[in-house]
Formats: sequence, structure tokens, C-alpha cells
Amino acid sequence: MISSHRLSRGLVSALWLTALALGCGVARAAEPDLGTCRQDLRRGNYEECLRVAGEAVKQTTWDDEWPMLLAKAQLALGKYPEAEVTITNALERYHRSVQLRVLAYDVFNANGDTNRSAAVLAEISELAGARARSYTEPLDLVALGKAALLLDTDPKIVLDRFFDKAKRDDPNCREAYLASGQVALDKHDYQLAAKVYQEALAKFPDEAEAGYGLARAFEPSDQEQMGQALDATLKLNTNHVGAMVLLADHLVDAEQYGEAEKVLAQALKVNPWDPEAWAYRAVLANLRSDPGAEREARGKALNFWASNPRVDQLIGQKLSENYRFLEGSVRQRQALAFAPSYLPAKIQLSQDLLRLGQEAEGWRLADEVHARDGYDVTAYNLVALHSTLSKFQTLTNQDFIVRMDAREARIYGDRVLELLGRAKQTLSAKYGLRLESPTTIEIFPEQKDFAVRTFGVPHNPGFLGVCFGPVVTANSPASAGGHPANWEAVLWHEFCHVITLGLTKNKMPRWLSEGISVYEEKQENRVWGQSMNPRYREMILGHDLTPVGDLSSAFLSPKSDFHVQFAYYESSLVVEYLVDHYGLNSLKGILEDLGKGTNIRDAISKRAEDLEKFEKGFAAFAKQRAEAMAPKLDWDKPTDSEIAQELGVKASPLPGILSGGDPFKAVQRALSATNYYDLLRRAQDALSAKKWVEAKAPLEQLVDLYPEQTGGDSAYVMLAVVHRALNETDQERAVLAKAAAMEAAATDVFQRLAELDQEAKDWNGTLENAERFVAVNPLVPQPYRFLSAAAEQLGKPTQAIQAYRELLELDPPDPADVHYRLALVLHQQGQHASAKRHVLQALEEAPRFRDAQRLLLQIEDEPPSSSAVPVPPASTERAAQ
Repeated sequence: MISSHRLSRGLVSALWLTALALGCGVARAAEPDLGTCRQDLRRGNYEECLRVAGEAVKQTTWDDEWPMLLAKAQLALGKYPEAEVTITNALERYHRSVQLRVLAYDVFNANGDTNRSAAVLAEISELAGARARSYTEPLDLVALGKAALLLDTDPKIVLDRFFDKAKRDDPNCREAYLASGQVALDKHDYQLAAKVYQEALAKFPDEAEAGYGLARAFEPSDQEQMGQALDATLKLNTNHVGAMVLLADHLVDAEQYGEAEKVLAQALKVNPWDPEAWAYRAVLANLRSDPGAEREARGKALNFWASNPRVDQLIGQKLSENYRFLEGSVRQRQALAFAPSYLPAKIQLSQDLLRLGQEAEGWRLADEVHARDGYDVTAYNLVALHSTLSKFQTLTNQDFIVRMDAREARIYGDRVLELLGRAKQTLSAKYGLRLESPTTIEIFPEQKDFAVRTFGVPHNPGFLGVCFGPVVTANSPASAGGHPANWEAVLWHEFCHVITLGLTKNKMPRWLSEGISVYEEKQENRVWGQSMNPRYREMILGHDLTPVGDLSSAFLSPKSDFHVQFAYYESSLVVEYLVDHYGLNSLKGILEDLGKGTNIRDAISKRAEDLEKFEKGFAAFAKQRAEAMAPKLDWDKPTDSEIAQELGVKASPLPGILSGGDPFKAVQRALSATNYYDLLRRAQDALSAKKWVEAKAPLEQLVDLYPEQTGGDSAYVMLAVVHRALNETDQERAVLAKAAAMEAAATDVFQRLAELDQEAKDWNGTLENAERFVAVNPLVPQPYRFLSAAAEQLGKPTQAIQAYRELLELDPPDPADVHYRLALVLHQQGQHASAKRHVLQALEEAPRFRDAQRLLLQIEDEPPSSSAVPVPPASTERAAQ
């Protein structure tokens, strides 16, 4: 079992004595052969290190570093029993070495002798108490600090009084940097870990352990930098098992299981008994639905230490990272059965349970970890988040538990429940899944809170929502900033994950899960999801189409953020191809097979055709779809050399010619009248110069030849700007109507079109565009003004009342008018008490508001049956206050 001894009196004394020690300790000067052996160990020349150190130990040298080097080489090669013999003999010889005893702790644990590992910690504590002034050298300080951590000393105290002091005493003490970085990693303080390891590499560029630590620090946030650090590590030490295992971890995330197996095989050639390598083999067996191989791999991971909690904790964590939270939680419980105080398993179990909707136990475990370890960043973040969530409002029905900011819930909470209910009715029936328990949806106005709930850390931008199965987390429109998204489409997308993850028991590749959700967005609303665009066309017809079997890796290691978006689009296109060519039942059959443990290759081969043929068919389908986009347009990009040829000069003197200038404009007139890029540039140049008439021709040509275009550079939007500048209101409205019918999140388009519709008294159009706006940003007052006015004119009092109430939540600039108009509608509907309350609130805001005064008199004087109070126009008379 893992020792949980409290800090002894002796070690407390050592803390203060070492903090007060004077002078600079200097690490032992190493003899040349000793230094060479150290280098062999760092560079992965383990066999050579073992040979040289073994000879030195036989010669009964009095330097305790030799048996330590020998034991470290034996551990690196999986010779755990031999390392135990080496350490046991050394302990009998070197009675006062704390460095040796800290290493002995690891060696005894590696052999499953936890009683001896606990005893050796007690020895260190006694030595530190009795001979504290003898252990002031930097390497001894590092060893004492490691022991203090094992005895539950506050990590901040250890960093300050041991590791940092060792660095101050000897700036070249590598071990102090490595120990500090390890503390930060253990506490999930990845920013600090990265900083420490970068400092170490700046001082010791040949230190493979620092490169490995840096890779681990970047693993949660930056795959590219992690890869660079891993590459550097394996160049310094080609036999670094930890780096190989981390690389295998990355390959598992990319669903490149065959490559991960190869890397693990290489690691096991170095150390045939490495517990983490075997743990990953168990993970791969689980992902392949091979329980026999999983048991065998786990057994080998536990071969020497049968109750090692790290093995099950690691297996469970990796399963959870692959969305198998239930299986992951079982592994964490097993780890805690081995070691009840093992905090890594406890905090991982906390997150697993929260993602499974088992919140009471999940939050309790987070509190326990935080109480035991105030430095653990994940636990701290979760405890703080729990406090934030306690202030949220909960909306419920038989199918959903929705948690939102209280103010947001009052504004659009009903819309959320209505949208989710529609999604459940549509998608449950389509895919044939009956959900037995309510789905939890949590919507966060702060991106950092969403990130903590979702990933455990507050720094993971780029996600709109995440589904764990029974639990969905989403960013509120309040956190959108300059990148608005259609929240209705986001929730539809995430609830589709609830269905598909439920059908497959979370056993599906990421590309298929995302592809179905994007596909179903578009089935519900043609403007949701993703559509072909010029950039996607170029990527498909170029070299960016990823083979279907490798599509999940496109999400993990994209070349750019745009390539991530393309991965979503390509995945949805695969689903569309599958449904169009093989039928919806084929897709449902694949999901059924995945739920039974069939791998995706076999499932596609069974329900459609052999994967290689499927991939070829899909590639042809995608190419055909790309070529079918605006086929009458010329899609060739003009190059500098082509422009130069038109000008009759060499290309080299024309740097930047594509960015504008008179020569370029001259060439534009000579190029094809149907070239997309030429037409777009001509239009943009004319708009920049406010030459509205000149901009018209290329824009009209673009919308004529490419009528399905969307996005920020849509010719429809630019053409509407031209019409507005030329006071061509009818044409502007017509163009905006076409744009709005193809956009999911263009609030500027929706607002302007609602204004024009209202002016034209097209109340259905006004209502439609106001609703479109609310589906993107329900937290600003503009759309509710249109909604309320249109609903009144269309005889929809219930909708008008709701819109006015929502508007009041948004602090409108003229609340008196809103209260008054709400009172009018309520009075018309016979809700006299509510009407009176709101008219009084209007008069509270503006006591001389004459129309409100008259309405109050009518409410007081008229009998309850009387209702017909005419609704005045929006410009209600109101005296200045």
C-alpha cells in the first residue's frame, strides 16, 4: 500500500535546520569514470551503465553513487529483483545515505514490498531529525524534499526549503530542477511545470528527463510543442521508455492503435516489465474489445507489485480520455481499493463521476482531494466551480436537467428546454434509442468555468460544447466574444452525441461521432452544420482529404484551426456518403456493431463495403461534390507570374502585386470575367474605395454564378452594402433575405433585415429574423424589440408577453415604455393584476408618462370582463420626466 505517514518530528526539524543552513553546498565532484557512467544512464546506454557500475560495486568502492547508478540501470531495464538486491546490500553498507534510501523506496515499491518502502521512509525521517546538519548538500536536500512529499508535507514548503534551496546552493543541480518540475506535474500545474523544465533545458540541453517533463507539461494543451519535446527527448535518449509511452498515449488519442502497439513494443524491448507500457497495452486491448488480452496485459503490469495503484489509475484515466467513463471509474475504484489515499485515482474518479452524472459522490471526492492537497490544481478548480454552479438556476422536465446562469435562464431557458425536447423527439425516434434517465445540460457564461467542468483546467479554448454521454457542457452565448455561434445548432449537435454515444456505449471513433452530429444539424436546419465553400473545395481537390480510417487523427494533430473545421466537415461528408449510398439502416447497423465491440473497419466492411473500397468511393464522392460547387466559375487562382505575363514584365519586380495597386487592377480587367478570385478582389477593391456602382457588376456576377455562398466574405452581404449605400432599399432587402436563408450566425444580417421587414410591415419576416437573431445571441435587447412588435401585430399575445419580459431582463434604455407596452398586452388578455403591476413600474420609471396614467385609470375603472384596449404605435406619447 502507499504510505500516508504524516510528517515526523525529525523531518520537521530538518525543514527548519536546512532552511537556516549557511553557505553553498557543492555537489560531489565526480571522477571521470563516474561521470561517464552518469552520462550513459542519461543517454539510455543502460547496459553499459549497468556493466561499469556493477564492476565498481564489486570493487567495494566507498562512493554510494555507484550502487545507486547500478540500481537505476537495473530499474530502467526491468531488472527489479536485481535492483532490490543491489539496494539491500547498499543499505547495509551506507547507513547514513538519504539519497540511497529515497531510491530504495522506489525499488522496494517496484518489487511490491510496500512494508520495506514504508520502513525506509521512517529511516529517512529519523536520520533527518538526528543529523539534520549533515544533509545540507544540494543532492541531499533534493532527496529530503522527495521524502517529505511522500510523507504528505505541503508541496510549497518542499519547493521552497528543499528544491529551491538546492538550486540556490548549486545552480547546476539538475536533480533539483527535475524534482520541482515533477511536483508541478503531479499537481496538474502544467504552466509551472513547463516553465521549470524550460529553465532546466536552457541550463542542461542534454538532459532527456527535462525534455520528457516538458512534453508532459504540454500534453494537455499543445500537441505540437509536446511532439517537439518528445522528438528532442528521444534524440537525447533513444531508449527513454517514458517518452515512448507518452508517444503511444498520443497515438491512442489519434486512434492509431497499430502504431501505438509498435511504439509500446519498442519500449518493452528496453524494459520488458514497465508497468505503464503494459497498462497501455491493456488500454489498447480494451479499445479492441479483447478482454483476455486486457487481463493478460494488466497482469504483467502488476507482475512485481500486485497492488500498484498507478496501473489501474492509468488504465482508467486513458479509458476515460476515450469517453469510456464507466469503465474508467471502475479502474479508479480498484486503484483506491489498493491504496485508499491515492489522490490521483480519487481526483480522476471525481471527474469520471461528474461526467456520468453521479454528482453527489463526484463533488464529495473533489472536496476530499482539495482538503488533503490544497496545491492540486484540478481539485482546486473543481471546488471553485462547484461553488459557482450552486448559484445556477436549474430547469427540469421529465427528460432534461438544465443548469444555467439565473439571469440567462429567465431570458432563454424556456427556449433551451423546447429545443432539447425537439431534438430528443427527432433523434431518439430516428436512431431508435430510448433514454432511461434525464440528460444533464450545463451552460456556462464564463469560458473558464466551462473548461474546468469539461477538462479540469481553465485553459482549453476552441470548444463550443462537449458531450460525455448523459452529461453535456456548453458555452453560453455570453462567452462567444467576437466569434458568435448558433447556440441552437450547438445543443442539437451535442444532444446527437448523447444518442450516438448511448447506442455505442461510448465505443465509437471521434470522426464518426462528430460526423453524425454535424450531419444531423443539417438535416434539422439547412443553415446549421457545415457546407462546401471555396477553401474546402480547394482542400478536397488538393491534398487535404484524410483517408476515412485516419480521420480521427485529423482532430488531434491539425495543421491549423481551419483544418480542425475541415475535419468536422469531411466527417459529416463521410456520413452523408454512407447514408446516401448504403441507407440510414447501414449507419444504424454500424453503431450497433460498435456498441458490441466491433472495430470501425470491420463494421464498415460488414454494413457497407471493404474499407479501402469505401475510402475510394468516398474520395470520388467528395471530389464530385467539390467540383459541383459553382461549376460555371473559374476557380484557378491567378499567380504573380500570370499577372506579370499580362503586364509584359518579369515576375520578380512585382512583390505584393496580388495585394492591390494600379498594375493589379489593370490585369483584373484582362483576366477571365468568371474567375472567382478576380471577381471577389475587384468587388473588395471597389468597396474599399466606396465605388458602389463599380462594385455591383462583380458582386452580381458572383451571386449569379455561386448562389449558395455563405460566410464573412459572402457576395450577398457585400452586395447589400452596395444597395444600402445607393439607397436601393428594395434590392437591399431582397439580397439580405437570400443571405439570411443561408446563414446560421449572421446577426448583423438578421438585424438589418428585421428592420427593413418592420418598415415594410412584413411582420412574419420581422418575427422570423428576430428569432434567427435570438438563436445566436439571446442576451441583447435588439431582437426582442422586433419580436414583441411583430407578435402583437400578428395576434400572438403570448409570444409578445414573453418577448417583453425577456426584454426587461436585458436592461433596455427605456424600461418605462417596455413596462407600459407589456401592461397593455396583459390587460388585453385579462391579466389585470399583472398589467397593473407593470403599469405602476412604468410610472415609477417615468411619473409623468401620460399614456401609462390613462392605462392605470382604465385598469382601475373597467370591469374585469372589459378588455379591448387599443395598442398604440411604438412611439407612445410620454411627457419628458
